[in-house]
Amino acid sequence: MEIEYLIIFLPLLGAFISGFFGNLIGSRNSEIITSLFVSISAIFSFLIFYKVLNENYINNLNIFTWISSGSLNASWSIKIDALSSVMLVVVTLVSSLVHVYSIGYMSHDPHKQRFMSYLSLFTFSMLILVTSDNFLQLFFGWEGVGLCSYFLIGFWFKKETANAAAIKAFVVNRVGDFGFALGIFLIFYLFGTVNYNEVFKLIPYTLDKDLSFLGLNINAINLICVLLFIGAMGKSAQIFLHTWLPDAMEGPTPVSALIHAATMVTAGVFLVVRCSPIYEYSEFALNLITIVGMSTAFFAATIAVVQDDIKKIIAYSTCSQLGYMFFAAGVGAYNVAMFHLFTHAFFKALLFLGSGSVIHSFKDEQNINNMGGVWRKLPYTWLLMIIGTLALTGFPFLSGFYSKDAIIEFAYLRGNSFGYFAAGIGIFTALLTSIYSWRLMLKTFHGSYNNQKLNIKDIHESPMIMIIPLAFLAVGAIFSGFLFKDLFIGTETSVNFWNNSIFFLQPLSQDHPPLWFIFLTPLLVVLSIPIAYYFFIKNKKITSEIVNGNLPLYNFLKNKWYFDELYNYLFVKPSKNIGLYFWKKVDLRFIDRFGPDGISNLIKNISLIAVKFQNGFIYHYAFIMLLGFSALLTFLILK
Repeated sequence: MEIEYLIIFLPLLGAFISGFFGNLIGSRNSEIITSLFVSISAIFSFLIFYKVLNENYINNLNIFTWISSGSLNASWSIKIDALSSVMLVVVTLVSSLVHVYSIGYMSHDPHKQRFMSYLSLFTFSMLILVTSDNFLQLFFGWEGVGLCSYFLIGFWFKKETANAAAIKAFVVNRVGDFGFALGIFLIFYLFGTVNYNEVFKLIPYTLDKDLSFLGLNINAINLICVLLFIGAMGKSAQIFLHTWLPDAMEGPTPVSALIHAATMVTAGVFLVVRCSPIYEYSEFALNLITIVGMSTAFFAATIAVVQDDIKKIIAYSTCSQLGYMFFAAGVGAYNVAMFHLFTHAFFKALLFLGSGSVIHSFKDEQNINNMGGVWRKLPYTWLLMIIGTLALTGFPFLSGFYSKDAIIEFAYLRGNSFGYFAAGIGIFTALLTSIYSWRLMLKTFHGSYNNQKLNIKDIHESPMIMIIPLAFLAVGAIFSGFLFKDLFIGTETSVNFWNNSIFFLQPLSQDHPPLWFIFLTPLLVVLSIPIAYYFFIKNKKITSEIVNGNLPLYNFLKNKWYFDELYNYLFVKPSKNIGLYFWKKVDLRFIDRFGPDGISNLIKNISLIAVKFQNGFIYHYAFIMLLGFSALLTFLILK
């Protein structure tokens, strides 16, 4: 058996066993089986990656034909190339560490079997997505991770906030998925196929074709790219379709790490990179991606600066970093976008799981204002989160330094107004990232202890089953940038590695930005550390004065640019009012009144009248029989 089959189907098998037989085999066996199966998938993924790296291994295993109708032929396949091999490593490695971490984090939960089953099913759906060779299989995996995210975000379904967050994530993603589905329909309408290779070969011959869409004549390639990108915006939480992301923190912390580091939110970036043979022919779509990406990076970073929930700060950080990946793709640097996706998976999973360790130690407290002064009590968590923070902020020679700075440099080298503007926004966002990241670290671990409900003596380090996965991720956060920069974004090695999995209409610029530009971002990142220490530890009074002097701006950021309030006013309330109107005016007064309720009331009234004849007097029964006989006789005579 090919090991590709084991990579894909072992997580599904683990999900099936834990989900259907979890109560029979017990929670401990469920945890062991699911963690073991996903870990085996991770090991085999590394083997595939090694073969791709050293042998330029490419394969497309056809599992079976799914749909064959006319020109529509879609198979269940496992497509292996450089792009899918990178995603396999990222997804399975982070997922396996999250599975192991969950054994400790969810130790007191009574529904561990169900949780582990959902994690493995989520992993399987993502693997189906990244190994697809056609848009239908991609869409199946796309919807699969959406469904599993609904299960996982609402895992604690007895909490109203968890249920609301799960529904919100599901609904907002349906908006993006509607655009994505339209894009797939349009691809089949134009090309008569949904298979990647066939579609990509036909793209150059369709460049001048226009379509009428919403009363406008639009270039077909531009329209396909925009519709597919709308789907990517929803899944990867870009501005306007981002509102589900912070609410998703209602799920258990391992869920946050899995969704926000390596799986669901990276699916949109993967989609754009996989479809580079289409996007390279649409300058309009690439400019749109650049604008949306840099806007999201900036917008999310400004919100993270004032948030107090430890998980929401990291969630908005994820949103911001995804913006970086998109504007890298928007300037045509798809390999750089994948490089940042790769490094980001390590340090963001590290930060999420580290925050889970803190929350675990503080008995489910998530407000960083109620923490502080515990770095000696949580030495392992503190050290590992320091590594994650340094990597996230782009501190020199850690993973984020290589990937994030590469994005900013390639944006600058694009040489047009979009590129320069994106580079400027990228630098300023890097500064904001450093400020909010060190704010989180300093308020969580340093300064005075501020928790009134919990004695500092009760604070203790998390068990090793939770610390060991953090240590593995820390290794990736330190070395993944340095070790893989030449492979992902180097000149010759990069071209040989990516082969045909990423398409470049024109080769990326090999020039170097000015020396001052190269040193600017790392310099700001390093200087922000003492600045953050001064504002958040040394002189908190000045921070309060700045906030009080800029209350309108602070409230604007604190309320997340009022997107939730705006959407509530524009969409939620009108939809609710329309629903109430149809329920009370149409459903109750018309449909129910003359439909099921009306019929039941009629039968009830007839039965109440009929029962009056059942009074026990023989002469009443005889009279009724006489009436019936007379009616029958009259009917026969008239007939």
